[in-house]
Amino acid sequence: MILPIYIYGQPVLRKVAEDIPTDFPDLKQLIADMYETLDQSEGIGLAAPQIGKPIRVVVIDLNVLSDDMPEYKGFRHAFINPYILEYDDTKTEGMEEGCLSLPAIHEKVVRPTRIHVTWLDEELQSHDEWIEGYLARVMQHEFDHLDGKMFIDRVSPLRRQLISSKLKALTQGRYRCGYKTKPVRK
Repeated sequence: MILPIYIYGQPVLRKVAEDIPTDFPDLKQLIADMYETLDQSEGIGLAAPQIGKPIRVVVIDLNVLSDDMPEYKGFRHAFINPYILEYDDTKTEGMEEGCLSLPAIHEKVVRPTRIHVTWLDEELQSHDEWIEGYLARVMQHEFDHLDGKMFIDRVSPLRRQLISSKLKALTQGRYRCGYKTKPVRK
């Protein structure tokens, strides 16, 4: 089922998400719905708070980038109760980011290129790995959602000021996008 994506200004996007128990009801269906929602919105990552659920679940699909990044061919994974344990700040990189919850807003964000992450996969198997490159960026972006943060929190105060009218428009429901959304209700 395609779910609406919550737009900037929705309180759930600023809430710290909670861990889910391994017997979380209908977890496989939730993950399937998140993938379907992600596919329909043409995104590469989706965190549960973006569909109104303050729980620690993320889906990432980098297969759509495999023509340009062949190392991600077939990469489609769910991350349950993920945490970034450590950032390797020895190398950072700036890159433009966008977000399904912030339609039409793109800003350059500087992030470490390597992170130490722990999570459970869809089969509830535990992982503890160092992740590098583009996947590390996407994980940081999506896992930020689980901590009530968004990529716009990582831009300079000047850039934030320059996009403030766009952010205000989002909270007022003035935006267009090609996927199902849940704007802020006034």
